[in-house]
Amino acid sequence: MLSVAFREVDRLLADADSEVDAAEAHGCLTGALCAAPGYRASDWIEEILQDGAVASLDPRSAVALETLHAETLQSLGGGEMTFLPLLPDDDAPLASRVRALAFWCSGFLYGMGVGQVPSLEHVPGDVGEILRDLSEISRASLDESETGDAGEDAYIELVEFVRAGVQLAYDELADLREGGDKPASASH
Repeated sequence: MLSVAFREVDRLLADADSEVDAAEAHGCLTGALCAAPGYRASDWIEEILQDGAVASLDPRSAVALETLHAETLQSLGGGEMTFLPLLPDDDAPLASRVRALAFWCSGFLYGMGVGQVPSLEHVPGDVGEILRDLSEISRASLDESETGDAGEDAYIELVEFVRAGVQLAYDELADLREGGDKPASASH
């Protein structure tokens, strides 16, 4: 569980005039942590904030972002499958949560690019398929017929899919992060 709340991150990003919200920023962080060797909190902060905002970032906000970076890295690498995407609380309207999940996936794909992931044909194991699926989820929206329990259930399933897929991608991209040769395409 992350100690930094979605609302807190969203507020501090808005205060810093960031062009991304908390979900997209966390997706970017997670994608880069999956693919970039030694991706630091300062790298991420520079990525999500405009140049002038980095220098004037409130110290408490900087600590919150650094904490989010550290906890995300720990949850991905801890071996206990505790990773969770930073999304609005369950009391937020379903449409807002679906939109945030779409933004999170978009940010994740961007972060993978920051990490210079090779083309989809050259990523190991199931990572290419996971990235294609996340690309589809990045275009998700709530259909009026998907409200109520069915919509909630579908959202929960998508979040779980994202959580597990991202964990798998992190694990399978270990050689890339550790500076090894570009991974060869795995046969299925």
